[in-house]
Amino acid sequence: MMQCVVCDEPGKISIHERDLPLEAREGWVLVDIAAAGICGTDYHIFEGKHPFLQYPRMIGHELSGHVASGPDQGRLVVINPYISCGTCRACRRGKPNCCTRIEVLGVHRDGGMCQRIAVPAENLYPADGLTPQQAAMVEFLAIGAHAVQRSGTGPGDLVLVTGAGPIGIGAALFARIAGAEVHLMDLSDARLDLARSHFGFDKNHKPGDDILQGDRAEGFDVVFDATGNAKAIEAGFPLVAHGGSTVLVSVVKDDISFTDSEFHKREARIIGSRNALKDDFERVMKAIRDGHIPTDAIASRTIALPDLPKQFPALVEDREKLVKVLVTP
Repeated sequence: MMQCVVCDEPGKISIHERDLPLEAREGWVLVDIAAAGICGTDYHIFEGKHPFLQYPRMIGHELSGHVASGPDQGRLVVINPYISCGTCRACRRGKPNCCTRIEVLGVHRDGGMCQRIAVPAENLYPADGLTPQQAAMVEFLAIGAHAVQRSGTGPGDLVLVTGAGPIGIGAALFARIAGAEVHLMDLSDARLDLARSHFGFDKNHKPGDDILQGDRAEGFDVVFDATGNAKAIEAGFPLVAHGGSTVLVSVVKDDISFTDSEFHKREARIIGSRNALKDDFERVMKAIRDGHIPTDAIASRTIALPDLPKQFPALVEDREKLVKVLVTP
């Protein structure tokens, strides 16, 4: 038997006992979980705000582990939690991150906040040179890395990231690695203070600030939205420079509107960025190995899996002061 963390219903998380998987179907591999990150998705599941989820659900999709059997037994791997069909048009065109029938661990199917999981072999990426805790950070950082890659951000670009939570910080880190000058915007003083003290982002703003002045008077080359708020997305459009781009990293259910004449005179681009690709995971791991990602600053707290249900409500309340909470079996 193994212990698993399950969100039974909104507001209720508990430990369940389930059979330890001993066999995997053809093409799948058993992995012993080494560390799991808690994500905004998990908080939303707890709060009953996730639109694509049925309860009860075993949470956890930011995962690292050791291969449980076979020639790679014992090897540390990162688990890509996006299980794609492999046959739809997006998959055939090399875009499994936006598969039409995608199943995300911990959302559409049970996740990995447990002791062992079975996943497709192609969803495992060797994490040589990383610690289990660093490997569990790769997935959420890959979201930001993918968004930066999609945007074409490069040296000399002026970048604004709205939303300084973990996903926004990931985008900001990879925009900085790409050579951009990075500014952050958030309603939360706590998040902006954390971004400054932990990651060295000191060009910070609050919504409503007059930021289009000086060398920013003509706007930002790229605006990344990681707020998950439709009004914030709309407020970001006037901040885009002529010839610039808005990258929607977060997802909202609302309709989004903008002024067509302003959009056209800028020849602006709106880019959707969903999940991440294998190349993004590899890019993140290389950045960690090369010392470009301050993983010690990212790891806010480590909790043993049996203790998580009791501590989870407090984590939800304190999330503005946390970057990444890691769970170990």
